[in-house]
Amino acid sequence: MTAQRRDWLPGYLFISPALLLFLVFVAAPLVGAFGLSLFHWDLLSTPEFAGLDNFRQLVTDEATVRAVINTFVFALSSVVTHIGLGMLLALGVHRTMTRGTKYFVRTAYFFPFLVSWAAVALIWKYVLDPTFGLATHYLQELGLPVTNWLASPTWALPTLIVVDWWHTIGYTFIILLAGLQTVPAQLHEAARVDGANAWWRFWSVTLPVMSPTIFFATVITFIGAFQIFDPMLIMTNGGPDGATRSIVMYTYEKGFQSFEVGYAAALSLVLFGVIMVATGLQFRLSRRWVHQ
Repeated sequence: MTAQRRDWLPGYLFISPALLLFLVFVAAPLVGAFGLSLFHWDLLSTPEFAGLDNFRQLVTDEATVRAVINTFVFALSSVVTHIGLGMLLALGVHRTMTRGTKYFVRTAYFFPFLVSWAAVALIWKYVLDPTFGLATHYLQELGLPVTNWLASPTWALPTLIVVDWWHTIGYTFIILLAGLQTVPAQLHEAARVDGANAWWRFWSVTLPVMSPTIFFATVITFIGAFQIFDPMLIMTNGGPDGATRSIVMYTYEKGFQSFEVGYAAALSLVLFGVIMVATGLQFRLSRRWVHQ
């Protein structure tokens, strides 16, 4: 037993930095958020124990329900557009371009992902400005009607979905392109010999082999989209009339503007729970379509 413990010791030493970071920056804040959610506190007065009152308020708060719905719509739309259009881009680059062109296109699509969300939001806010924006100028040149995209209850959230796609598609594109490059060429050749056309080769060969990559991209995209905050705050401030308020933004408003710290902590726990359940469900369903 002593020898076995001596063998384990280097392993524990190697994981200790990561374990320490996890305990300090993940586990401890999670426990602290749960503790704060049980109190009414405005950062100035003495905390007042509230039990589960904050969680009961979540059920009846229409703003919370709408923020959760907005976030789900944003996240699901982000997953569909990133995986669907990202796959089309990856296929186009992988199959039809020379090596030099591939390098240029990969760089061009990935570059926006390196720019901070704050800069991207300000750029697109200028582009979509209804008075002097570039989009307004070219729409007027083409004789098309001009819309105040960010002030429209109908178009504000779809506009943010498009901006998010432009900013983050490069990451998904690179992941899917890397997955395409792992598909063995001999499998396509065997399917071609058997008479399979391009569509059936994609459906029966490419997708099954790429399913772990697609699954990873789906999980990462959903988690990132469900925590969206910056474009909502900078471009629309949650408006118009709460049409673009996300659950993270609502948590920020409650915690740092209204100073309802306990309620904000309860909202953050709801966010954590939704992401955990959704991710667990994706892992559960992956057994049916992901081929290792």
